[in-house]
Amino acid sequence: MNRITSVPFGPQHPVLPEPLHIALAVEDETVTEATPQLGFVHRGLEGLVRVRDYKGLVHVVERICGICSCIHAGCYCNAVEDMLGISAPPRAQFLRVVWSELHRIHSHLLWLGLFADAFGFESAFHEFWRLREHVLDVCEATTGNRIILSVNVVGGVRRDINQERIRWIRAQMDELETGLLGMEKVMLEDYTVQERTRGVGVLEKEEARRSGAVGPVLRASGWEIDERMNGYAAYGELDFEPVTATEGDCNARCKVRFEETLRSIDLVREALGRLPDSELAVPATGLPDGESVFRAEQPRGELFYYLRGNGTKMLERLRVRTPTFANIPALLGMLPGIRLADVPVVVLSIDPCISCTER
Repeated sequence: MNRITSVPFGPQHPVLPEPLHIALAVEDETVTEATPQLGFVHRGLEGLVRVRDYKGLVHVVERICGICSCIHAGCYCNAVEDMLGISAPPRAQFLRVVWSELHRIHSHLLWLGLFADAFGFESAFHEFWRLREHVLDVCEATTGNRIILSVNVVGGVRRDINQERIRWIRAQMDELETGLLGMEKVMLEDYTVQERTRGVGVLEKEEARRSGAVGPVLRASGWEIDERMNGYAAYGELDFEPVTATEGDCNARCKVRFEETLRSIDLVREALGRLPDSELAVPATGLPDGESVFRAEQPRGELFYYLRGNGTKMLERLRVRTPTFANIPALLGMLPGIRLADVPVVVLSIDPCISCTER
């Protein structure tokens, strides 16, 4: 007679870099049930609207998640700008795309390294993180910071990129692309990787939509859904198409992120080549009043901001829904039926960010 065993996964685990705890019910070596437990890094950032004015909150939302801080700040600034009835100048809109895509590349390279490490490819882990240094160098050279860029402000951006720096960035993107293509066979065609990822953690197309999955998790199950398709910032003026796959397994999610990284490199090049001449910011006058909703595409998926103003310098409400929160229900549907040894790989395949989820 088989016996059900309860196995705790996390919040500390050699493979998992995030404090996510999942109680697994295991029969022999097969997972039969998964129950999550969150709340290890609650920081009360949404409550800071009571003590920080709406301009100072840009620095707060950037710290929801360092890896995609620029996209958090951009999404927040757009929501406030909608309430104030202003729009960032054209050059600022293109620069926001540049720094957002640099953060997407940075995030995906970090994830590719961790994913490789999950099934024992430590040399691939170090190579992806070595390539990531090109992106961090560009961020530091253009904003003064490597991770939390602090470059977005309500009304535009605070820094510019000159032509000499643009030529240098293009050279960095060329080196990055060459190095990334050199890792393509390892991550997408290697026998060991295929054995650990193909057919593992399958999320069927209809189930992906029903469970509310977003980002690469959703697109790897065949849905062509990406907030950048709505044309916010300067995306509507750039040659952008979302990357999709149909298999819905860990291998497909890896493939989507790998191809998205290459697509983001192209977007950086295109945006830099089409920078319009304009000022970098417009004055943010007046006080936010009413309600505003804005969505942006994080590396992990749709980022949702809801703001409510009351005509004072302090917002009345700030509500953020991050992509990991949306992807956890899909994860819980993938875990039952897989081997216990595959749990770390499947969990990492959604690229969880608990810091984002628990504000």
